[in-house]
Amino acid sequence: MALTLPDFPWDTLEPLKKKAQSFPGGIIDLSVGSPVDPTPEHIRRALAEATDAHAYPLTAGSVELREAIVAWYARRRGVSDLSVANVLPSIGSKELIAWLPLMLGLGEGDLVVQPTVAYPTYAIGAAIAGATVLASDDPAEWPANTKLIWLNSPGNPDGRVLGIEGLRAAVVRARELGAVIANDECYAELNWDGDEPTPSILDPRVLGGSRDHVLSVYSLSKQSNLAGYRAGFVAGCSDIIAELLAVRKHAGLMPPAPVQAAMVAALGEDESVAAQREVYRSRRDRLKAALEAYGFRVDHSEAGLYLWVTRGDDAWKATAELADLGILVTPGTFYGDGSHQHVRVALTTTDANIDAAVARLAAA
Repeated sequence: MALTLPDFPWDTLEPLKKKAQSFPGGIIDLSVGSPVDPTPEHIRRALAEATDAHAYPLTAGSVELREAIVAWYARRRGVSDLSVANVLPSIGSKELIAWLPLMLGLGEGDLVVQPTVAYPTYAIGAAIAGATVLASDDPAEWPANTKLIWLNSPGNPDGRVLGIEGLRAAVVRARELGAVIANDECYAELNWDGDEPTPSILDPRVLGGSRDHVLSVYSLSKQSNLAGYRAGFVAGCSDIIAELLAVRKHAGLMPPAPVQAAMVAALGEDESVAAQREVYRSRRDRLKAALEAYGFRVDHSEAGLYLWVTRGDDAWKATAELADLGILVTPGTFYGDGSHQHVRVALTTTDANIDAAVARLAAA
């Protein structure tokens, strides 16, 4: 029996993409958060030096990789009590997000909670497992049959950041329900209110002494331009990590050995991450000012690779209007029923394209 899944939302942008392509000077595609800047040289070198990968890699990750993940959480996220039993690499973070409900044994009658403005893959994962989705940001609304809670801080698409108190309240409610709670944190290093990463759900101030049923999901795609490498990981409750490892061994979900070596290199230094953050900060500052001058209001967007903007009218209308300027963005309707007046504008294009978008907005 075939799965019943929605159409891939970005396919519906094709007509507007063609319209944007017809603009003199061509399209400026701000619809997808795919990095355009080079992968740092030391990471590429580590990948190349590991290409004699004749043996099967470890599903659990090499010892070096697991130790690098542990050290990174201690150095960058304020989480200093993890061991290698608390971490597990994945083939990018989207793969883990999509399959987590199934790997946890969820099915019919089980509930997956996601944010009201949400990355679509949370709902896809629930659909794959046959579970039901509830969109809610209020822990008091989460019912007794909740089995998995997704947080996304910093958020995609809205850049919303949950502080320590907000994360703690969600964890407390998850424990009352006996539910697994996972925070998708892949934009944490792209914080525009400072240079320190945004809070992790594994922060000791959140956990109150126990990691039980709590997971942090991460990706190196954004901070190190590794989207093409498919380099992610999950950390937290060792019992759940062990369960996921057992399933992944049976399913053959093994990050390639050269990618594992590249991840070790990426996790071992912070300078290239800081440099990339400043590149995005500059692009964000220029584009934000231009969108505001054009008449948009920027909501949230405290962190991450997007500006979440509105003029109070229909999202598709705004998307079409920008396509008339050769600028392709994403309508908020892709991210939930409550997002019909917002559009998501990605920062993942070249400096030249950012400058061109700024000029087009100014001239309109």
